[in-house]
Amino acid sequence: MASGKYTRVDGRKSSCNYCSTVSVVVFVALCLVGVWMLTSSSVNPVQNVDLPSGKQKNEVKQEVRDNNESNIKQFEDNPGDLPEDATKGDSNENMTKEENNTPEKTNENVSEEKEEEKTDGSSGKEGKPDDTIKNKSENEERKEAGPEDANADGDGNISDQQKDSEKGSSETNSESRVNENKTEENSSQTEDQDKEKGQIDEKGEQIPVKKSDESKDQASKEVFPSGAQAEILNETTTNSGSWSTQAAESKNEKEAQKFSESNQQVGVSWKLCRTTAGPDFIPCLDNLYAIQHLRTTKHYEHRERHCPDEPPTCLVPLPEGYRSPIEWPKSREKIWYHNVPHTKLAQVKGHQNWVKVSGEYLTFPGGGTQFKHGAVHYIEFIESMLRKQDIEFSWGKSCRVVLDVGCGVASFGGFLFEKDVLTMSFAPKDEHEAQVQFALERGIPAISAVMGTKRLPFPGMVFDVIHCARCRVPWHIEGGKLLLELNRLLRPGGFFVWSATPVYQTIDEDVQTWKDMSQLTKSMCWELIAQEKDTVNEVGIAIYRKPTSNECYEQRSESEPPLCQQSDDRNAAWNVPLQSCMHKIPLGDSERGSHWPEEWPARLEKLPYWMTSSQVGVYGKAAPEDFTSDHEHWKRVVNQSYLKGMGISWFAVRNVMDMRAIYGGFAAALRDLNIWVMNVVSIDTPDTLPIIYERGLFGIYHDWCESFSTYPRSYDLLHADHLFSKIKNKCTLVGLVAEADRILRPEGNIIVRDNVETITELEGMMRSMQWEIRMTYSKDKEGLLCAQKTMWRPKEVASLAYATA
Repeated sequence: MASGKYTRVDGRKSSCNYCSTVSVVVFVALCLVGVWMLTSSSVNPVQNVDLPSGKQKNEVKQEVRDNNESNIKQFEDNPGDLPEDATKGDSNENMTKEENNTPEKTNENVSEEKEEEKTDGSSGKEGKPDDTIKNKSENEERKEAGPEDANADGDGNISDQQKDSEKGSSETNSESRVNENKTEENSSQTEDQDKEKGQIDEKGEQIPVKKSDESKDQASKEVFPSGAQAEILNETTTNSGSWSTQAAESKNEKEAQKFSESNQQVGVSWKLCRTTAGPDFIPCLDNLYAIQHLRTTKHYEHRERHCPDEPPTCLVPLPEGYRSPIEWPKSREKIWYHNVPHTKLAQVKGHQNWVKVSGEYLTFPGGGTQFKHGAVHYIEFIESMLRKQDIEFSWGKSCRVVLDVGCGVASFGGFLFEKDVLTMSFAPKDEHEAQVQFALERGIPAISAVMGTKRLPFPGMVFDVIHCARCRVPWHIEGGKLLLELNRLLRPGGFFVWSATPVYQTIDEDVQTWKDMSQLTKSMCWELIAQEKDTVNEVGIAIYRKPTSNECYEQRSESEPPLCQQSDDRNAAWNVPLQSCMHKIPLGDSERGSHWPEEWPARLEKLPYWMTSSQVGVYGKAAPEDFTSDHEHWKRVVNQSYLKGMGISWFAVRNVMDMRAIYGGFAAALRDLNIWVMNVVSIDTPDTLPIIYERGLFGIYHDWCESFSTYPRSYDLLHADHLFSKIKNKCTLVGLVAEADRILRPEGNIIVRDNVETITELEGMMRSMQWEIRMTYSKDKEGLLCAQKTMWRPKEVASLAYATA
């Protein structure tokens, strides 16, 4: 009984306990549910201290967004006034928003939006967009490792939003490292415009920073024009539709990562060149080893080009006391002595008013051996001689491009510039100490060259006038081989102006030379149209004219000098031996040289008469269309980008080189400035140099695997359009960079347009030379780089010595 009672009592207690337990469990469960609901509806990411960093960032960004509801529209994908190019990558997002009619973005979109803001360099700060164009201070604050680095989050990872944007369009596959958040830019346009106005650097120059939407619109359209202009930029056009392929996307990303690594690794250990030529080192003209092994120097072979097997990769030192050159036009009259510290010419030619030493300056009275009393009178006297013969001749109109042989310090060309005449002056290196170097320092076009055994590096029939003022060239010897080279270069109907002692002196040697010269010019069918003595300078001048037809050639009793073989190309000039023959005069209406060009300046923009639609241009279009597109492209880029947005002080620019000219469009776009442009046509590109001369511009052939025939510190600005990437396939890129440093003046600028990979390499090399990177820009795998050379020189000297004279 007892046992049973106790059993029933225990059973009741167990049941009661069970009910209590169930009640507690239910209550606790309800509490937990309530707590869960409360916690899930609250936003307090700061408490989630154990969450991964990536999750915390998204929640923090969500909080920022919630705290700024009133500003949501500032970050919406509204194109507004942005250019079409700036909104192509956002088309998918805009479409999604419009289709769903969603008033607000989801948490996920907001997270991506904030991540994108951070990748654009704003670091989460509202209303502070990155700049399309980077200024000096930005470059000092951070070194960009590659195009993709500007899109990385705080941990160095590429955001999903950026990966999506890469797939938006084939035309926006490679956006600028600093120009990917256009919508954020709109949100702070007013603020940044206030900040950007009036920014002046220590030199008084405007700094191209904090560009507004209008300037970014301009940068997108002008730095890299779209449509037809993009074809000119890239030379080839690839259209793969609105969406790129996965293979292309993956390839682009791998290449971008490789570029990033290479940019971090590219850094050349620069050293000073070890050479006895010191600050005046010209590698291809100072090669003492090659000169000492010449079999003969009878024909000035020792003054010709003898390039080392490998281009130097060292930097040329500066002269002691070097300072920024005096600006044009004052530089025509005086230069700093320490920039070209040579006095031999002042001692030898001072009485002829070539150059004089005056304190810290070298002054140039404007004289020469044949025009002691100034070049201006001499130039006007030549024009008056021609007009007396009823010849329609005028400097700067019918005569635009002149070749000055044995130029001295180039005062003849320096004063012709006032009359809208471009003069290509040349003289041998060191024949008279530093004469060409003086010319370049003055801001007058000149190169170091000699009439020896090879053709001059110019095409045939391009110079309107060739001038020789006592240039000491023996024109009449060896069958007139040297004068026949001038005949190759002279345009049919062009003039040869010769002022030398045989023209007016009566000593036996001069009399015999005049007889020999008269016989030679007559056999060449050159007409002596004027011979007169200038009483002011007390010198005589003879002017010859090249024929405009072949009639004289056919009527000669003797075929000496002979006509060249039909297979002889008059334009072939790179390392081609001289020939003692004459080329026939072109007669067909469609043949270049059969007509005199239009007067300047009409000839600059007019299509040359011998370019026809049946010819294919460099960019694949019909030649006339190609020419016009190139001209419009460079006029647009120069006027609306180069002259306005790069921070270059163009008033200080005088000597300019286009390192890879095509039709001369870049030079033509700069025609209104007081500058001259040396147009260089690479020997392995289409030979368009005759077109450049036809436009009233000038240039030269060159192989950029070798040094240029000029002194160090010759140019204020270098322009290279897709040159460096092409050189990489032939020779060392470092060698070309060292050459660019050699010929560019300290504080001079270089503008490079090339593919992104090459731009990245160049940026790294230029930084290693302590150059200031003024701007980088990239779009569609194409990049633009503007850098300024500084006064920095390495202290260590290279162990390899270059044998120089």
